[in-house]
Amino acid sequence: MNASAVSLQRRQCLRIGWLAGLSLLAAPRLATATAGCPPRTGWVPMDDFLADLPRLMQALGVPGVGIAVVEAGAPSWSQVYGLADAAQGTPATDDTLFEVASLSKPVFAYLVLQLVDRGELDLDRPLVATLRPEYLGTHPWLARITARDVLRHSTGLPNWRKDPAHERLEPAAEPGTRIDYSGEAIFWLQRVVEAITGESLDATARRLLFEPAGMHDSTFAWDANVAARSVHGHRAPGDDTPGAPAQVLREQWNAALRVAQGNGSTLSDWRYGDAARALADVQAATPAGLVNWPGDIVANAAASLRCTVRDYARFMALMVRTQETSWELKPSTRQAMLSKQIDVPGRWNDKTLGWNVEATAQGPVFHHSGSNSGIFKNFALGDAARQRALVVLTNGANGALLYRRVVRAATGLDLLAFDV
Repeated sequence: MNASAVSLQRRQCLRIGWLAGLSLLAAPRLATATAGCPPRTGWVPMDDFLADLPRLMQALGVPGVGIAVVEAGAPSWSQVYGLADAAQGTPATDDTLFEVASLSKPVFAYLVLQLVDRGELDLDRPLVATLRPEYLGTHPWLARITARDVLRHSTGLPNWRKDPAHERLEPAAEPGTRIDYSGEAIFWLQRVVEAITGESLDATARRLLFEPAGMHDSTFAWDANVAARSVHGHRAPGDDTPGAPAQVLREQWNAALRVAQGNGSTLSDWRYGDAARALADVQAATPAGLVNWPGDIVANAAASLRCTVRDYARFMALMVRTQETSWELKPSTRQAMLSKQIDVPGRWNDKTLGWNVEATAQGPVFHHSGSNSGIFKNFALGDAARQRALVVLTNGANGALLYRRVVRAATGLDLLAFDV
């Protein structure tokens, strides 16, 4: 039975059940009618909701959205709606690349844990033992930060420094004592991975994850093909800020790409050192303030992944199914990636090695959101016990309002993550 037929059967069953609830006299007759109706276990949105989706997108000012579902541990359904670029009228298609923002972080966490499984990286070894970045401060707590701290966000480091060209990276809390969401920590660990592998982030991702998982439409980097296929971000209705919204990563990457091409290199192969050497040339070709430090023009494990919604569903399938191939995480490692890693009293959710875990009436689920430049909003949700997942990628400032409606309609869950 295809996804459309499944959705039609569910809708019919729900209507019969609703009628049965209206009248006790009708209940026996309608109970017979519902006998062949399976319980709703999947997360493919109902046809009625999907038919109404264009109205919701228009009302919220979200030009494009991609939705994908994993059921029984495998991608089962996906659809892309609307426009990749409203200004040009460019349609969004199955091949459109979304800027997934912080949904990059769980993918990077998977790569890190692959290296752990291969014996190439130790989760509990201080990062400074492998690499001490030149912009690191002097606080003694820095010497205690480990990869485990990074993935569970217990480093005490800020999300991002306000002035990375001049400001030292220092912790505000003792490692392992509280949660401080930190892109800076992820980026430091990315540089550690570069030092271990001798490769760029994108090269390691292709070798260990993208190619074996069939994620052929995924990249942390940038080239002309990626630029042509990638969505543009859009402001919310009523936002009358003059000019087009800043497409920050796109603008930074385009400038870096010209320099890379002039040097006979590719951004996919750039490591931090390559970006540092090219920084002055890129800055000379860009408006002041657009490119401030090498981290602005090199692949970023915390934020720069671009992929189709189908590819992100392929990744989510790895999170909710048991190990099937030798390159995937060991079962114990995968379980650690989905399990509470730090006890901080008073929290409504828990941090794992790459995800948030939240208790719900349906049992625990793991999830992560993504937001870049205020105009790319994304969400991924998984239920490992039932081997199912949902991904929603958007290109509008109000994308969070839209993905919340999709999640509620598809799963029946109203997450605290949407309000807290």
